[in-house]
Amino acid sequence: MRSRYAAFVLHLPEYLRATWHQSARPDTLDLKDSPDWTGLQILDTSESGNRGTVHFRALYRLAKGWGFLEENSDFVQEQGRWYYLRGDTSEGQLKPGRNDPCPCGSGRKYKACCL
Repeated sequence: MRSRYAAFVLHLPEYLRATWHQSARPDTLDLKDSPDWTGLQILDTSESGNRGTVHFRALYRLAKGWGFLEENSDFVQEQGRWYYLRGDTSEGQLKPGRNDPCPCGSGRKYKACCL
């Protein structure tokens, strides 16, 4: 999951397609309208046999503020490699508090960084 997130950040559509299971892989993938991703939080993982799930939240910048994409992703393992199958997503606006860590990933409090 982390490598797929990094591929979205770095705009590497061919890597993303290569890690997508062939049964669900899109013919093309255009990342030109992809948001400015700033962080990834892995909320939960599970594995059973050759199947796995990852529940994550990815943060991104909006014109005025922050947003998030949250997804429960399904993966399958074939010949020792994990492939993305599908995900149930939801999006929303992130509203950090003044004393929360800044979503930009600086490690500083929000009020002293991007507020």
